[in-house]
Amino acid sequence: MRADRLVAILLMMQTRGRVTAAEVAEELEISVATARRDLEALSMAGVPVYPQPGRGGGWSLVGGARTDLTGLTAGEARALFLLAGPSANAVPEVKSALRKLVRALPQPFRTDAAAAADAVVIDPARWGQTDRELPPVVALLQRAVVQRNKVRLRYASKKGEHTERLVDPWGLIDKDAIWYLIAGTDNGQRTFRIDRITEAVVTDETAHRPADFDLSTTWNEVVDELEQRRAATAATVLISERLLPILRNQQGRHCVVDGPIDDGRIRVQVTAPTAWMLAQQLAGWGASIEVLDPPEVRTELARIGTELRERYQP
Repeated sequence: MRADRLVAILLMMQTRGRVTAAEVAEELEISVATARRDLEALSMAGVPVYPQPGRGGGWSLVGGARTDLTGLTAGEARALFLLAGPSANAVPEVKSALRKLVRALPQPFRTDAAAAADAVVIDPARWGQTDRELPPVVALLQRAVVQRNKVRLRYASKKGEHTERLVDPWGLIDKDAIWYLIAGTDNGQRTFRIDRITEAVVTDETAHRPADFDLSTTWNEVVDELEQRRAATAATVLISERLLPILRNQQGRHCVVDGPIDDGRIRVQVTAPTAWMLAQQLAGWGASIEVLDPPEVRTELARIGTELRERYQP
């Protein structure tokens, strides 16, 4: 995770005085391009990190060879620890790094920085449940990503069909309790749901990862593509202004408000992959929503209404 890397890079600068992107890449087992982007991100965020070009150059904290972090302002320290703090709740190594960094800060900043690190807690467990345990295959894939080893997967499709694939693991994503693996294959980049991986074996073959690969950027592109697929079918609906916030909360980015009409109701565009899925989502609203178009959604709603009447009418 990027917060972990940013803390680690600052600790390297604290102890070494000056580092190069190549040294950061080797130490953190990332690409040189990723290391350079992280260093530039620290500088752009206002952390006093600056490059020195030429022979013997590199990246340094303001203060040259000094081994403290007096270049950080109180606001910068709080911002850094707010960024990394939530990760420490789940990753002991990050918590240890934060403790070391707190001790390296000037005394006036330590209290605020420590408080910022503890200001946010991420609790992965839902009410009435215990903490989610990391699936064993995730830990195995994490090691493969870090050590740059190819992985042989046995993967089940939505229809339950199993295939075997040899992949280059590039990164892992945890989104709303569902884990994903982004990997390189013979057919290019692919995204795999971890819960569909029935078997994973780490090989001795060296995995290839593009030098310009950035996990956060790649995942955003994956999400955008999936959202576009989910918005393949659009329906125009009318809803009261009072109920509009509930619909928007339910549909998220798949709900776009067009504006009010003469009778005071609000015209809204709602999207989903198919007309059938749209009808399923809107059926529970009953007469609270009026679907204007397309006809396919209205037909599906009528069919659902008929089925319910036949089943539950006395």
